[in-house]
Parts: sequence; structure tokens; C-alpha cells
Amino acid sequence: METAANSVTLRFLASPTDLGHSGSVDAGTVLEWVDKAAYAAAVGWAKTYCVTAYVGNIHFADPVAVGDLVEVEATIVHTGTSSMHIRTVVSSGSVSGDDGGQRSECLVIFVAVGPDGKPVPVPAFEPRTDAERLDSDHAVARIEVRKAIVEEMRRQEYTEAGTAERTVLRFLAAPTDVNWGGKVHGGTVMDWIDEAAYVCSTRYCGLDTVAVFSGGVRFLKPLRIGDVVEVEARLVYTGHKGMHVAVHVRSGSPRSREMALTTTCLTVMVARDDEGTAVPVPVWVPRSDEDRRLHEHARSLLLIRSRAPGSILPTHLRQDPGAEPGVSRSSRTAPGR
Repeated sequence: METAANSVTLRFLASPTDLGHSGSVDAGTVLEWVDKAAYAAAVGWAKTYCVTAYVGNIHFADPVAVGDLVEVEATIVHTGTSSMHIRTVVSSGSVSGDDGGQRSECLVIFVAVGPDGKPVPVPAFEPRTDAERLDSDHAVARIEVRKAIVEEMRRQEYTEAGTAERTVLRFLAAPTDVNWGGKVHGGTVMDWIDEAAYVCSTRYCGLDTVAVFSGGVRFLKPLRIGDVVEVEARLVYTGHKGMHVAVHVRSGSPRSREMALTTTCLTVMVARDDEGTAVPVPVWVPRSDEDRRLHEHARSLLLIRSRAPGSILPTHLRQDPGAEPGVSRSSRTAPGR
């Protein structure tokens, strides 16, 4: 591990145990790496325990292969009173070094907390170089976009009135999921999100799928070891190749039937053929009022993200190229739940 005043770089080999359902390293595992590197940067800066608050706009480019030399760089680019905005970049390639490249990048927000679990102030980060000022300006510019995304996601309700493909995974949070504060790793929760989105999207299209984007990952409450965990994934929108899946994580004591919402996320999955090439998916046609509301919600998130400074939406985040802006074609039908 290498460190600088505001940066941490983790280097390691992707091991055989990192192999996922996609034939390479799954997005959930990459998100675990991101969380660990960002945590190391956060506690190094704050000198106290820190918790993951938000992960935004992570695009997964070329996959990480087992045996790759992986580098995860986490750099603090902006601080608030108790928050740290951390730019995290994942790169990988063969040990020979002739095919390396960036695989993903995102902004992670950690909050410093004291022994009582309440936020505590952190030292202010002052950018000194042009590159640091650019990264800091980018983080500040995304604050209002993030607020709009959080509010848009907070206003939504998910009930049994929806007819879209839906998957619910239930299990107990195991002792091996524990982090340094005695709670479940944020990265572990993101791995669960990826698994639920994979099952939901694969059942919908009948093909192998892989995550290409995750956003709006908001951590609302800590999740404790021994809790019953429920991870619900629901299809809310389809583009030409992308399936937009809303995921909600809830948890509670096994002695109670009450479950508290702990994490929210929207992830985009694409279908692949036997050669690993992304292929079009059946268009999901909303049927109920709730379906239509959540469909509009997904479109609203696309519009909000498109307004971010310098934002260029990748193909998998756009609508069907034959449709009007913001509207998917419905010439093909898709199975219901």
C-alpha cells in the first residue's frame, strides 16, 4: 500500500476466489475494493473511524480478470465539516504490464464519526495544484446533482402493485461481513446489491448479465452482524441494452418482524451473448400505475445525471436509439414478473 497526505493506493493480484458469475471479477467485488481503499484514505485523513455515506456514478469499463495486477487509488478531493469526498480509480492489467488500463472510477463520500457514532469535524482539504483544484471543483459541482438524485430516489414508493421483474434475497449478516467498527462493510452491502441485480436482470432477459453502472448508493443506517438482511431488486426501466434495476437493502433483528431501510441504489445491467458481447434486451412495458411512476422515475434520474458538469451518458444509460428523447420503444414486449 502506498500513501500520500491525501491519497492511498492499494495494489494486489485478483485471486481465483474473486472469480464471479460473469467469468471475470464481478462488479460487487470491485465495489468492495473501492470501499476498502476509500476507507483507508478517509481514516488516514480524519484520524478516526469513518462510515460510508454515498457512492455515486461508478461506470464499469473493461472487466478485471483473475490474475490481474490491480491498483485502487483513493484520493481525497474535497472536505465538508465532517465529510470527505474521495475520488477512487480502479486499474488493472497483466503482471507483464502491457495491457493495463482504467476499469472504473467513482466518487465515494465518507463521514467521520466519534465514539458515540455522531459526526465529528475533519481537517479541511486545500487543493494546491491545478489537478487538485480541478478534482475539487468537479466534486463540488456534483453536490447539487447528488442532492437531486437522493431526493428523487427518496420520494419513490415500492409496493406489491408493481408488475415488473422482482427478486428478493434473504439471509443473515455473517461475522465475516464485519468491518472495523463492528458493522457490516459498505463494500459487502454493495456486493449484495450486485448479486440481487444480477438475479433480477438475468431472470428478466433470460441471458447472462453484468453490471455496467451503479449510482445513488446511499447508506442510511448501519447494518449489524446477526441481522436478517433483505435485498430487493426490481426492474424499473429498459433502454436499448441496459436494464435499470432499483435495489433496496433492509435489515432487522431476527427477533422482530420490523425491517429498516439501510441502503438504496440504482444499478444498470446489460445482457451478453456467449461471446460476451452486449446485446439488446426486450423492452419492458409498464402495466400498472406504479410501473409507470417508477419508469418515469428512472427517466428523471437519467435527466438529472445528464445535467452534471461534463456528463456524457454512455450508451447503456441512454434510451433506445429509435425512440424519442426519454422514451423507450415498445414494439417488443417483455415478460412480467
